[in-house]
Parts: sequence; structure tokens; C-alpha cells
Amino acid sequence: MGVDIRTIVKDNVATRCDGCGQVIDGTPWRINVLDIVAPERTADWSTSAAINPGPFQFHSDEAHVRSWMADRSYLYCRRGRVREIMRPVPIPGDEPRWGLCDGLHRDDHEFVPA
Repeated sequence: MGVDIRTIVKDNVATRCDGCGQVIDGTPWRINVLDIVAPERTADWSTSAAINPGPFQFHSDEAHVRSWMADRSYLYCRRGRVREIMRPVPIPGDEPRWGLCDGLHRDDHEFVPA
């Protein structure tokens, strides 16, 4: 009948980069952090996860992901690359620290500040 009915209105842009906080135009680049331990049973609702698994959204530049890691004191494995799925690796020491790696290399990790 020629009647234009607009039911979808995008008046708010909520897709923001977790690294810099700016609006992401187009499709965001998403990163997920794997669970640190495979649970034998379902987790209790009163406990919280050691690491938020995401997904986290970023601009396509790897520097945005690295700045997000640095803000959370995560270390970055130089042997890997920033990919869609990152694996947490516990770093021994006094305080619990985590390194993030893609896990696609066969040699030892080399963690550096992100």
C-alpha cells in the first residue's frame, strides 16, 4: 500500500571499544578469554569467576587490545599474537597475575607487560 513503517530506530550508539572507550564504526573485533579451569561441576552462584571471559569489543588495531590488557595488569606473550580467543596463564609470584596468550606456539611463553 506504499506505507513506510520504520520499526527499527538506531538512536543510540552503544558499541564502544573496551580499550579506548570510543565508538566502534562497523563490526567490532571481539576477544574472548578462555576459562582458567575446566570445572568438574557447575559453578556456585555465589562465587565469581577469576577472569571475566568476555566477549570484549575493540577497534581492529591490536594496540587497543594491548592497552586493555595493560589496564588490567595482564602480561602479554610475545610468542603469540592477539587473536579472537586468548588463553590465561597463571604467573607465579606473590600476587595472582595472569598472562594472556593465543596458545598457538610450541615453545615456552615469553611474557612482557602489555
